[in-house]
Amino acid sequence: MMKNWVDPEAKAEAERYDNPIPSRTLILESIEKLQQAQSHADLVEYFEIADQKSIDALSHRLIAMVRDGQLMKDGFKFQLAAEQPTHEATVYINSKGLGSAHIDGQNDILLPERELRLVFNGDRVKVRQTSVDRKGKAWGFITEVQQRRVKQIIGKLSMYDGEYFIQPGNPNSHQPVTLEKELVEHAKLNLGDSVRVAIDDYPSREEFATGHVVQSMADKADTEIIIPQTILEFGLPYEFPDNVLKDADSFKEPSAKDREGRVDLRDLALVTIDGEDARDFDDAVYAEKRPGGGYRVVVAIADVSHYVRTGKPLDDEAQERGTSVYFPHFVLPMLPEALSNGLCSLNPQVDRLCMVCDLNLSRAGRVTKFEFYPAVMHSKARLTYTQVAQYFDGDSAAIPEDRDVRKSLNTLFQLYQVLKGLRSQRHAMEFETVETYMTFDELGGIQEILPRTRNDAHKLIEECMLLANVAAAEFALKNDIPMLYRVHEPPEFSRIQKVREFVKLLGLNFPEQPTQADYQAVIDATKDRIDAPSIHAVLLRSMMQAYYGAANAGHYGLAYEAYTHFTSPIRRYPDLLLHRAIKAHLAQKPYPISGAALDDAGEHFSQTERRADEASRSVTMWLKCHYMQQHLGEEFVGVISAVTEFGLFVTLKDLYVDGMIHVSQLGDDFFMFDQASQSLVGQSRGQTFSLGDEVKVKVAGVNLEERKIDFELVKQLTHAGRAIRSRAPRVAKAAPRAEATEEIFHDRPVKLAVSEDGEQPLKKKKAKSKPSSYGKKPAKKVTAKAESKDKVKKKAKVKKKKSNAKSKLD
Repeated sequence: MMKNWVDPEAKAEAERYDNPIPSRTLILESIEKLQQAQSHADLVEYFEIADQKSIDALSHRLIAMVRDGQLMKDGFKFQLAAEQPTHEATVYINSKGLGSAHIDGQNDILLPERELRLVFNGDRVKVRQTSVDRKGKAWGFITEVQQRRVKQIIGKLSMYDGEYFIQPGNPNSHQPVTLEKELVEHAKLNLGDSVRVAIDDYPSREEFATGHVVQSMADKADTEIIIPQTILEFGLPYEFPDNVLKDADSFKEPSAKDREGRVDLRDLALVTIDGEDARDFDDAVYAEKRPGGGYRVVVAIADVSHYVRTGKPLDDEAQERGTSVYFPHFVLPMLPEALSNGLCSLNPQVDRLCMVCDLNLSRAGRVTKFEFYPAVMHSKARLTYTQVAQYFDGDSAAIPEDRDVRKSLNTLFQLYQVLKGLRSQRHAMEFETVETYMTFDELGGIQEILPRTRNDAHKLIEECMLLANVAAAEFALKNDIPMLYRVHEPPEFSRIQKVREFVKLLGLNFPEQPTQADYQAVIDATKDRIDAPSIHAVLLRSMMQAYYGAANAGHYGLAYEAYTHFTSPIRRYPDLLLHRAIKAHLAQKPYPISGAALDDAGEHFSQTERRADEASRSVTMWLKCHYMQQHLGEEFVGVISAVTEFGLFVTLKDLYVDGMIHVSQLGDDFFMFDQASQSLVGQSRGQTFSLGDEVKVKVAGVNLEERKIDFELVKQLTHAGRAIRSRAPRVAKAAPRAEATEEIFHDRPVKLAVSEDGEQPLKKKKAKSKPSSYGKKPAKKVTAKAESKDKVKKKAKVKKKKSNAKSKLD
C-alpha cells in the first residue's frame, strides 16, 4: 500500500498490524494541520488508504478516539475534542444504569457505559462533549473526577469466579467493590450478608474499586439498613468530626456579654408553634394591635450566626452539609445536637439569642414598615399546631392560661384572616395535594400511611414566615446587600403548551404566557372536583424547580417579586448566610461573601438541597415498596394520577401508595396516548382511561431495587366522574415480570478481557471479571424463560472471542 504520510508511531503500529493504519497521534496532528473537521471518507482520501480492511480499521479507530475523548464527532465530521469546552457537572445514574452529566443551566450530557466505570452517582466531574446522536442528544467524555461523593457503601457480599465483591444497590449497582479473601474470612462474612465497606481505591475505566470491611450488618433487618445505606450512597456527611463537636460544646448559656448590643424582648409573649414531634424550634412569633389601628408582628429567628463563625470547623461542616436531611422517623442534622436542639433552639422558659424581623402592618394587612435587629428573647410556651388549632376552634383549655400569650394568639388569628385574603388577591398558588406521614414498627417498617391535615395554625405560621422572608428580600434589595435569593422562574413555553392543551379540554382558558392568576383560576375552578389532585398534579409538573441564586428573578409560585430564606438557619445554610449579611450591614462591616463566591454558594446549596430531597424520596419509596410486599395479590381501589404512552400511574386511595399499570395489562385492545386530554384511548372498543378515573387494581409485583410497584387492572370503576356499570374488559394475560429478565442480565458474567476497540486490555487488581453487569442494557423484550447459567456463560465466551477478533482491527 502506498502512503503519503510519516507516522511518528510507525514502529509500534507495524508491530501490531500487518497493514499499519495511521496512529492516533498522526490522526490528531493531521486534523490540526488541515484546520477543519474531516469525515472518515476525507481521511481515507488524505491518507491514500486503498484496501477495505484498512478503511474499516480507520473507522474503528476514529470511533474509539471519540469514545476516549480525543475527537469530537458532529454528524459525519470529526474534529479535535481538545477544542471543545469542558464543563463542571454532577453525575446522575438512574435505576436502569443509564448515566448523564448534569450541568447547571445547560442540557445534560449523556455518558456511555465506559465513562460510568469511573464514577459513582453524585460525583462531581469535568466533562466534554464528544458526539451528538441521531436523536440530537449530546454524549460526553469525563476528563477529570473532581469530587468523590461516595466514601463508603453498603451492599450484599457476592462471589464470582472465586473473587469476593460487594454488590451495591441502585443507583450504584454498576460499581461493585472488590474485597480480599482474607478480609472476608477475618470478618467471618457469609455470602448474601449485608456489609458496610470503605473504598480504598476508586475505579478507573479498566480497574474495579477495592475496599475493606467496616461492619457486618447481617444481623439487621432490611428496614434498619435502608437509611444508612442511602446516606452512604448519596454521599451525605453523617458523622460530626471530633473538632466540630468540640467547637459546638464550647458554648455556654447566653451571658450578659452575649446580650450586649441586643434588643431585650424577654418580656414579650413570644411562643413557638411546631409539630408534636419537632425537636428544634428556630422561629417564634408575637402580635399586638397598634394604637390607631393596624398590627405589629414580631418574628424571632434563632441567631445561629452567633455560634457558627466563619473559618471554624463547625462552619466548614455546616457548609458541606448545606441542609438537614429528613428521612421518615430519622433526621440527619446540619448542626450538632448541642446547638440544633440546645442553644440555637428557642426552647421555652430560657433566654435565647435571636435575629428579629419586626413588622408594622395596616388594618388591610399591608406591610408599612419593617426593621431587622439582633435580640434576646424568652419563649413563654412551646405550643403545637394541634393545640393552637383547638384554641382557635373555641377550646380555651388547649393552651396555657397566660393572658399575654392568648392575647397575642387572638391578634395573630385576626391578622391571619386578613393575610389569607391578600394571598388570594396576589394569586399565590394553592394546589390541592395530599401530604402523608407514616407510623413505624420497632424494626423501622411501616405500620400505617396516613393523610396529614393542615389546619389554621399551620397556615398562620406559614404566613408569618412569608412576611419575614419577603421583608428580608426587600431589605437586601433596598440596601444592596449581597445574598442568596430563593428563585422560582416562570414555566417554560413547552410545559405551558401541554398544560394549555389539557386545560382547554376542561373548558377553561389558559393563555400562552400565563400569570399566577391564570394558574389560580384553573385551581379554583377545579378544586371541588373529585379528580382535583390529579388535575393539580398536571399544573405542578409544569413548574420549574426553585433554586438559590445571587441574582433576584422573583418567585413565580408564591407570586413575589423578590423572595429569600431567612427563617430556618438551624436546618438551612442559606438562611445562616443571610443572617450574617444583615448583621454586617447593621454593623457597617464588610459583607462575609459576595461576587463569584456567592454565585458558587448558590450552586452548591442548590445541589445539597437536591441531594437531600433525592435521598429522602429514595428511602420513602423503598419503605412503601417494602410495605406493599405484604399486600401482594390483594385488591385496592385507586385513582389514576398520571397517564403516559406506556401506562397508567395509580395512587391507592386507602394507602396513598403509587404504582403503575403497564399499557399491555389494560385489556385486549390497542391503546393510543392522547397528550392533550392525558388519556389512553382504546382504538377498537373505545375504552378510555383518564386522570382522576377510579380503578380497582391488584398488587402484582414489587421491585425494591428500582422502587417500583406493578398493578394489574381488575376493573375500571369511573370515567370522567361517572360510574361505569358495564363489565370489566378482559385483562391481557400477565407477562412475566421485568425483574426476572433483568436478573438474568444482572447475573451474566461479562468478561472484560479487551476494550471495545480491542486496543487496551483491561487491567485487574484482583478480580478476574467485572462482578456486576458492565455494559448491561435494559431488556427490550421480556423473556418468558430464563436461560441457564451455563448457557449464559457460553454466550459470554462467544462474546469474548468476537471481541478478541475485533481487536486485530484496532
